[in-house]
Amino acid sequence: MTDSNAVSDADTEAPLKERVERWLSREMPIIQMHGGTSAVRAADPETGEVIIELGGGCKGCSVSDITTSNIEAELLTWPEIDDITVRVPDARESLGGPDQAESIMGIDRTEGGRGDWGSSNPGKDHL
Repeated sequence: MTDSNAVSDADTEAPLKERVERWLSREMPIIQMHGGTSAVRAADPETGEVIIELGGGCKGCSVSDITTSNIEAELLTWPEIDDITVRVPDARESLGGPDQAESIMGIDRTEGGRGDWGSSNPGKDHL
């Protein structure tokens, strides 16, 4: 990562959201290299709050905690940023989590994907 004090004059005049987005692209190429995405959801220079969301390959990535920590550590050195939140959705969220009744293909997940129709020992009435 580069020294945040070495920011060009053009960068300091740009809106905070745009500067954070440029920094992510320039200093965190590992996100895109691993198939991830990043988006600055909020960047309020008045409150100093920045919210970044990571997605794509970052979901369920074993090093996303390290990436998140690195982003937070650097951006908190910026004088205009007081609070940073980096969200990384849990990989299970895209599937509805463990309480989802159906799989993403619309098949009931009870009975090992066979649904409640029938059972492993259907008996004499089974077709």
